[in-house]
Amino acid sequence: MNVLIGGAWPYANGSLHLGHISSLLSGDTLARYYRMKGDNVLYVSGSDCNGTPITIRAKQEGITPVELANKYHNEFNECFDKLGFTYDCYTRTDSEYHHRIVQEIFLSLLNNDKIYKKEIEQAYCITCEQFLPDRFVEGRCPNCGKDARGDQCDHCSKILDPLDLHEKQCKICGDLPTTRNTEHFYFKLSTFQEKLEEYVANAKNKGLWRENAIKLTERYLKEGLHDRAVSRDLSNGVSVPVLGYEDKKVYVWIEAVSGYYSATKKWAEANNKNDNSFWRKDTKSYYIHGKDNIPFHSIIWPSVLLGIKEQGLPTHIVSNEYLTVEKKKLSTSKNWAVWVPDIIEQYHPDSIRYFLTINAPENRDSDFSWREFVYSHNSELLGAYGNFVNRTLKFIEKSFKGVKPDGKIDKQIKKEVQKLYPKVGILIEETHFKQALDDLFEFIRSANKYFDMQQPWIQVRESPELSKNTLATCVYIIANLAQLLSPFLPFSSGEIKEILGIPAFHWKPIERYSTTFKNVKPLFERIDVSTIDSEVEKLKEQSSL
Repeated sequence: MNVLIGGAWPYANGSLHLGHISSLLSGDTLARYYRMKGDNVLYVSGSDCNGTPITIRAKQEGITPVELANKYHNEFNECFDKLGFTYDCYTRTDSEYHHRIVQEIFLSLLNNDKIYKKEIEQAYCITCEQFLPDRFVEGRCPNCGKDARGDQCDHCSKILDPLDLHEKQCKICGDLPTTRNTEHFYFKLSTFQEKLEEYVANAKNKGLWRENAIKLTERYLKEGLHDRAVSRDLSNGVSVPVLGYEDKKVYVWIEAVSGYYSATKKWAEANNKNDNSFWRKDTKSYYIHGKDNIPFHSIIWPSVLLGIKEQGLPTHIVSNEYLTVEKKKLSTSKNWAVWVPDIIEQYHPDSIRYFLTINAPENRDSDFSWREFVYSHNSELLGAYGNFVNRTLKFIEKSFKGVKPDGKIDKQIKKEVQKLYPKVGILIEETHFKQALDDLFEFIRSANKYFDMQQPWIQVRESPELSKNTLATCVYIIANLAQLLSPFLPFSSGEIKEILGIPAFHWKPIERYSTTFKNVKPLFERIDVSTIDSEVEKLKEQSSL
């Protein structure tokens, strides 16, 4: 089976925070799982280096947009690598390759009569002497009355036209913008209304999308789709490939999602492969993002694909709700955030992955609390999982000189392990990652109870054969737990894989592994609870809240 996984493209205008990782992590879990199953997987993403956010931040820092994009793209790469993300292609939207593919998509839509020209009024700042991109216009949302930017309201998810905002002002200078006429290209989004209604109804019936994606997309469809501008007067971005219009740029809402397409083609070219199989109707595709990006993945991108006559529409929309920090809304402007470059320097990557999965905002907003983070690490990763692995292998090391006892594996436990593979696999495929991980840790707790009940420290003296059976069963559990947990906790699973001499992980029960253990050491170290207060205090000191 062909599986395409696309992770949302973070803007290269600032460091990653835990909100980004919370919404993107499930993409790597899926990629690792499907590779273990033996499927043909392509996992792509990249840094969004075009558009207004980059320009604004670059001006604030007194550097060029390219310099800013380079800085954060490199930082993103490093962060994703340290967290174990296994992208097959992680690229950037300011690359020459991406620009060429986006221009090809634009021309294909134009040739297929899905783009037309139209003269419109656009926000213009007299003080700055320029047309204002939508994100350069700020004001109050006409729908909910809260603060909004010109392209979308983050509070009510309404897609906006900047001219509809109340109390408009230029983001650059703060003055009231006026309007001037300009000519732009428009995408015939309205022509896809009927096809999208069928497409969304099918996804809903099959339970392929998260509930928030279904509800918001149905709302947009009920309101009726309207044609949208596909070009803007910008200095930074992909030039419109039409003679006489080269100074205009392809609007970021269509350009950025096209990155999924350009990334697959870049991967294919770099690896001498063909990416066409990932755009067929029978491809299973997952698009991983936060709920603020739902319409771009559930409406815009499917329409673009239909417009260029591609069959591989998104099958799974994996849209997470928001992550709050210490019960407060995450705010980058007020520095109320846990920054990824900081946390990965201090804590085990599997601790971060575990907490953000078991507390993922899959169906509603969830909270990152330093107290919960530390206690979940100490009680679950260290106290339950790490303890079971360590107590078993250390006992064998001490009592059997590091040689696995040749005992019989408990039949009931073997059945339970065998059942975990299809059970957890289905949960992962249906994007219930939290439940999958919870089920695995429930089994870990039962494994600890088994160890305690069998009491191998007594068995080894009074009934050596029984102790061999107990320990052989525990090693069987450890080998399979490492494999089952590998999509979630790749670093600790990799350590066990090395200790047990497992050649490779596959999504089926492990029956054979090394009989001699070397380099046994604890998987996790305890985090001092005093860390909680110090981290919360640091968060308060850095923030302007």
